[in-house]
Amino acid sequence: MLNYLRSYYRREMFFPGLIAVFLNPFYFARKNLASAISDFSANIHGYLLDVGCGTKPYHSLFKVESYRGLDIDSPVTRKRGIADDLYDGTQFPYQNETFDSALCNQVLEHVFNPDEFLTEINRVLKPGGKLLLTVPFVWDEHEQPYDYARYSSFGLKALLEKNDFKIISHQKLAADATILFQMTNAYLYKISQRWPRLLKLLFTVSVMAAFNILGVVAGRLLPANPDLFLDHVVLAEKKS
Repeated sequence: MLNYLRSYYRREMFFPGLIAVFLNPFYFARKNLASAISDFSANIHGYLLDVGCGTKPYHSLFKVESYRGLDIDSPVTRKRGIADDLYDGTQFPYQNETFDSALCNQVLEHVFNPDEFLTEINRVLKPGGKLLLTVPFVWDEHEQPYDYARYSSFGLKALLEKNDFKIISHQKLAADATILFQMTNAYLYKISQRWPRLLKLLFTVSVMAAFNILGVVAGRLLPANPDLFLDHVVLAEKKS
């Protein structure tokens, strides 16, 4: 029973349903990411490399021949034991033109050498290979001290084109009133982290849940704003 509850809770963190309104402080961010990645996954085929795979939370969304996870070599990733391969932060351990597709989810902001990083992704992709990239635009500093950058839509486009990628599609997530409520809950989450576990739980299912509900209503009633948003989702193609 305990394992089931843990599995259910983890799923609600990455694939939020109705109950997650009361459980997930990052309801809007995670719900939008899961939906967008699911929509874009139809463009991803063949041999897929998940760059900075973490726990591979979106593995189930991809119907591909092969799904390989790559992550930075560190004590945390070694202990986690989920990544198929590790790398030193400089060069990927693959030959040129090995993969048909690449996924890079919420990783680019943690890369201090983005040109070299994207060059490596480009190198291991076959000509015409697809890159599905997500990266935050408005978000707090996280995974500190390894949080180095935020990208505007113009900066991200320039960076990708500089490294021989062509953008096929670009979507901005939470470009509406929900961003205000998501950032409020991100703030509340941070200040409550050192509270006793039971108090944090009560705070989440009451106060933060209330902001989630208000955000759902506000997002439907108030106009969108394409200049203020949480995340980019980009589908790009390696230039031949």
